[in-house]
Amino acid sequence: MRKTFLPYTMHDISDADAAEIMQVLKHGWLTTGPKIQEFENAIKDFLGCKFAVAVSSATAGLDIAIQALELPQGSEIITTPFTFVASSNAILYNNCTPVFVDIDKRMYNLDTDKINEKITNMTKAILPVHYAGQPCDMDAINRIAEEHNLYVIEDAAHAIGAEYNGRKIGTIGDMTVFSFHAAKNIITGEGGVVTTDSEALYKRLLLLRNHGIDKSTMQRYGANAGYEYDMKVLGKNYRITDLQCAIGLTQLRRFDEFLSKRSQIVSLYNKELSTIQNVTTPFVSEKVKHAWHLYTILLSGVNRNVFFDEMRQQNIGVNVHYIPVYRHTYYKERFSINPYDFPVTEDIFSRIITLPLFPKMTDEDVNDIVAAVKETVGKLVSM
Repeated sequence: MRKTFLPYTMHDISDADAAEIMQVLKHGWLTTGPKIQEFENAIKDFLGCKFAVAVSSATAGLDIAIQALELPQGSEIITTPFTFVASSNAILYNNCTPVFVDIDKRMYNLDTDKINEKITNMTKAILPVHYAGQPCDMDAINRIAEEHNLYVIEDAAHAIGAEYNGRKIGTIGDMTVFSFHAAKNIITGEGGVVTTDSEALYKRLLLLRNHGIDKSTMQRYGANAGYEYDMKVLGKNYRITDLQCAIGLTQLRRFDEFLSKRSQIVSLYNKELSTIQNVTTPFVSEKVKHAWHLYTILLSGVNRNVFFDEMRQQNIGVNVHYIPVYRHTYYKERFSINPYDFPVTEDIFSRIITLPLFPKMTDEDVNDIVAAVKETVGKLVSM
């Protein structure tokens, strides 16, 4: 058994990250300053999108992305139940209704074959989630959206740097939302960004992240600024800080390093775990470049909850991603959702385990995890 606890994820802050923060602390703006635009420009260059709006969190990004569409109250937005609650919460924030569609058996993303049966005259958008960093079938989703005149907002909280058919995620849907939370592949502590190729949506997003005010803080407080400004719409304070964007800039420069290390760990996992009869390793579509935010396995013939406890007792910080949204108390009390209407989600949820995956892991860490998985599976199968 390991002597120290190994979490399922851990950020990697370098001396360069720290130095960048110190530069911001010593010189000028701490928030709403020039680092915001610098980070947004870096994101645009990295992804190849036309516009990027940095925000205080991916949840904030999802909120204003939906708000920017100005949908009628009660509009329905199709999404997945196999995600963090923020994905569907943002729909509720905007007085819209989340409509859940079951997931596919291999990638755990929206099952595109089941979307059409959930579309009504109230459906206005599709909100796919690129689970674990593997893009959804965006060709199918965009075909459905075009046929029914729907918007597509991608939740790419897991998928910075991922690609679908050679296109970077962040350049495909009407808007895409990324997360830079401390658990993600690049981090700003908290924070996120909304990308789009629509100038009209971009301008509205800028308003919505800044109280609905038509001038940025730099425009209002710079050397040549006047005092006048106008609140055009009811926005929120979803601004990100220069300190966060300073970290984001240095983290983004290290993206290739981070993904390379994640991919190496995944290769080791696949090699060692694919031989275990009761373990299924992740399927990866030929159409995608995976971002490897999470590495999950499926257990067969083994009680997932007992496995979870046994691994934790061995100081391996396994996790479960995710409890289906409709299982949470708020959703159970507000909506009449039958879990049995989502058989694939229920099956995957009952068997899935997230193993640790982050760039600072060593080969020894991986070996400890593999050994613990083999030992625990063997123990539980023989019980």
